[in-house]
Amino acid sequence: MNSVEVRNGIYWVGAIDWAVRDFHGYITPSGTTYNNYLILDKEITLLDTVKHDFSEITIKNIKSLVNPNDIKHVVINHIENDHVTSLEDIMHLTPKATIYITEKGKKGLEKFFDISKWDIKVVKTGDTLNIGSKTLLFLETPMLHWPDSMMTYIKEDKVLISQDAFGQHIASSVRFDDELITCESMTFLEEGVIDYYANILMPFGQLIKNKISDIQKLGLEIEIIAPDHGIIWRNNPNKVIQMYLDMANGKAEDAVAIVYDTMWHSTEMMTLPIMQAIKDEGLKCKVIKLRSTPMSVAIKEFWKSRGLLVGTPTLNNIMFPSVAEFLTHLRGLRPKNRIAGAFGSFGWSGGAVKEAYDEFKRMGLEIYEPGLQVLYRPSGEDEKKCYEFGKAFAQKVKEYHKKF
Repeated sequence: MNSVEVRNGIYWVGAIDWAVRDFHGYITPSGTTYNNYLILDKEITLLDTVKHDFSEITIKNIKSLVNPNDIKHVVINHIENDHVTSLEDIMHLTPKATIYITEKGKKGLEKFFDISKWDIKVVKTGDTLNIGSKTLLFLETPMLHWPDSMMTYIKEDKVLISQDAFGQHIASSVRFDDELITCESMTFLEEGVIDYYANILMPFGQLIKNKISDIQKLGLEIEIIAPDHGIIWRNNPNKVIQMYLDMANGKAEDAVAIVYDTMWHSTEMMTLPIMQAIKDEGLKCKVIKLRSTPMSVAIKEFWKSRGLLVGTPTLNNIMFPSVAEFLTHLRGLRPKNRIAGAFGSFGWSGGAVKEAYDEFKRMGLEIYEPGLQVLYRPSGEDEKKCYEFGKAFAQKVKEYHKKF
């Protein structure tokens, strides 16, 4: 795709990855983009690069606007591979350019490249760079989501180059939010934001609140948010900021996600009366079988719901492997403000449900006890117990949800 003007001489010169479906273990059914931006001013400035596989595309887009040798400044907001691995190709074309990066970014860059041949200037929050008619303000955002991370604010145009924050893994022929919702929907875009937050940024809720507060204290007016992945927010940037604040505060639906797997369908059979009871209590309920669902989808559905029920058969006295994987993945994301319970079937001995509760405790989740176990295949009487378990859990979720 050709370069696209974002505002007043600020151009998107990135690349669209229509085919990617696995982004370091995170399923991307809609593909993604690698966004970077070129500012045409007295001193031409490039903000970020792209994944190395797409370096020829970004170079072609840059060349459609300027001679790369005329680029004077290169800003690196984030050194993860999908943003920085084409840097050497860029610097080969503009060897006299100065690189602007955080201190931790510079240290990380040394692991990728021989940086001794480049002019590198370390910047921190509050530092500025005047490039002619425009002024760039640098804002460090450590652990959003790497230690090196920062954002760049273009003062005169009120544009925030937000790095990974506010992005989504969406490949599209359009670049802006108002364009996307005419060919897709606002729900599609919102789901992309939630998916990205839940699978990548969930552990950093307090940091996100702090950084948004810092931006507000600086009095920065933001009319466009241009992230490094997905759609650029020009129609309503405040919408995605509010979404992030809501998610950082643990906002969720008054709903339950049942995440389970099954060996001989016994645990699966238990989900049906449990789901029916939750529905009868007036709550939404999503049922997710792990071996039939990408992990990132299960994580997103968990994050959207106030309550989590985990269903697992016992195998070798412990949880079923796919359920154990899900809970390990979830623990790394450090979820908060959710209530969890567990159920499952077993044969000659139990153990899986207890282990699930041990994981909930390690995560610090609110816990609904006791769990429910069924020997072998659930009987008619067991199905009644499942219904009562689901009903009681739903009532507990509604009570817990009132706190938020």
